[in-house]
Amino acid sequence: MSQSPIPDPVDSAEAYRATLLAALGEVDPAVAQRETSARIRALFDEAGDLLRVRPEPGEWSVLECVGHIVDSELVSGTRERWILAEDEPVIVGYDQALWVDRLEHNADDPALLAATFEVLRTANLDLWARRPVADRGRVGRHNERGPESYEMTFRLAAGHDRVHLDQAQRALEAVRAARGR
Repeated sequence: MSQSPIPDPVDSAEAYRATLLAALGEVDPAVAQRETSARIRALFDEAGDLLRVRPEPGEWSVLECVGHIVDSELVSGTRERWILAEDEPVIVGYDQALWVDRLEHNADDPALLAATFEVLRTANLDLWARRPVADRGRVGRHNERGPESYEMTFRLAAGHDRVHLDQAQRALEAVRAARGR
């Protein structure tokens, strides 16, 4: 089974972007991003002792889904800063499955993970709010997907949150169903 409900960002770059942008819809990406921290904490509370349970082998637990969101926030914020600070920098992709596995997100402390996300997200939202609108058109060259603007990177992050929070919710529901809860 797939670890991610979205198209492969390398093999299907346009489908990947379209999926994340569709998840965002017409919502202001900053508004959507501000909602994520509360959704993470609510999901952790709801999951309780099922937080680390994988619905199937090879699928991510709730905690692993959130660990991936935190990794993505760190990477997106770094990409955004490269795009703003340098002229058409190379933006490096990463293998999300390897990060989740090798960083052992299922062993993470949920409170620390949520706090880490909140600090990163606050800094990235502050950067967005402080930059002139003209900076949103600055571009980086993603080594797997080609040119992506600061605005696109920011919008994709908002859609990415929604996709993976939904994935975490589905994982929790599948675990509950399997345990008769």
